Amino acid sequence: MANSGSGQKLAISRMTTITTQKDSFFSFPHPLNASVARAVAAGVLIMAVATIVFDQPLITLVLAYGFIARVLAGPRLSPLAILVTRVIVPKFHLPYRPVAGPPKRFAATMGIAFSVSAAVLSLGFGLNGVAYIVLGGLIFAAGLESIFGFCMGCAIFGFLINRGVIPKSVCEDCANFDSRARRMAARGLRLDGTPLVS
Repeated sequence: MANSGSGQKLAISRMTTITTQKDSFFSFPHPLNASVARAVAAGVLIMAVATIVFDQPLITLVLAYGFIARVLAGPRLSPLAILVTRVIVPKFHLPYRPVAGPPKRFAATMGIAFSVSAAVLSLGFGLNGVAYIVLGGLIFAAGLESIFGFCMGCAIFGFLINRGVIPKSVCEDCANFDSRARRMAARGLRLDGTPLVS
């Protein structure tokens, strides 16, 4: 009887340790809500298209800042991500669909490359046409994510992890995200670390 009591205390202690541990400010959510990722991608798509249609290269700075902020601190410093997580997702009751965070962070890092390149080409060298071609790549990737739920950066991340370019230790859950669900459920937790039973 004493053993079962100590076992229960240990289980509760483990749950408490996991659920009360907070991510550092400069971290990226894992798992990440795919609905949030798609809504953010829609915002990126709209801004990138507006940059070209209205010939407003200053928007590339907004895009670049947003990607850098999301890579560094998830949704904490990105106005677009804050709008999506605090307003759009609750207002439209978008579902919680957990996906692995590291591939999404890699995709956002690719977004930095595209948006910063476009900003430098346009604002630094006055090459708006070339900058808008670069933005075309960003529009394509953001369109796939927001409309079809296909993350191009995540696919590239998976390819690189399978080839050993990115170590598998970077994302143990990426190969089979369902394994995380089973591990967390065995601990009495949801994918986001909250208890299954409130």
